[in-house]
Amino acid sequence: MSKNMIQFRTLVRREILRFVRRPYNTFLPPIITNTLYFAVFGVILGNRIGEIAGVSYIQFVLPGLVVLGAISDSFENASFTIFHGRWNEYIQAVTASPMSNRSKVAAYVSASAVRGIVTSLLIVGVGLIFTSIPVTNPLYLVAFLLVITTLFGGLGVIGGLVAEDFDHLTVLNQFILRPLVFFGGIFYSLDALSGLALTISYLNPMVYMVNGVRYGMIGVAEIKPGTSLAVLAGLTIVVLLIDYLMFKRGYGLAD
Repeated sequence: MSKNMIQFRTLVRREILRFVRRPYNTFLPPIITNTLYFAVFGVILGNRIGEIAGVSYIQFVLPGLVVLGAISDSFENASFTIFHGRWNEYIQAVTASPMSNRSKVAAYVSASAVRGIVTSLLIVGVGLIFTSIPVTNPLYLVAFLLVITTLFGGLGVIGGLVAEDFDHLTVLNQFILRPLVFFGGIFYSLDALSGLALTISYLNPMVYMVNGVRYGMIGVAEIKPGTSLAVLAGLTIVVLLIDYLMFKRGYGLAD
């Protein structure tokens, strides 16, 4: 095994242990939050709304909540660890290592993707308490979750490098990412929209994520899953390239 691979595995292991050792901070909040979502939107409102696209409302909502949890945690993991490392000046131990910039980016993104996937599985577990979940297209589901968590792990790297204080990270996550997800078709069908609202929705990448995961889980999609996967894969490549270039230039890593 090459030295670069050993360093990569060591950094990934460190980043995974960082959030695994604090489950009350990393995994308990999404469990509680999504229990409330399922109880309110799935059970109370779902009984009044009935079915959407041939499935119960709670089943229709569940994939969107999985996406919300996956992207929030993968983004937060990468952005926090990089910014915290900059803030406390211990990220220099990583930047000064002989590890390639490509491996550094891959390590941070991989660990963040792992956290996002674990969170999504926990949300599915919570959902099973309230409803059955027929996974109709498992390969698509796995592919979308991998691409989504990788994409937002990469965006988290960018956020961690450009943020000037912890408030910036909160703004990025709470006031930009989450609103985009909520307008990405979690709680409603795109068939309910028309005209300008529908056109704008197609410009929201979250729509493709929610539709892709929904297709993988319950077989319902308002956009062709192949198209959604291609769009998201293209975005992921662009974001990872930006990550690499920022690390190569040392953007945000040195005063």
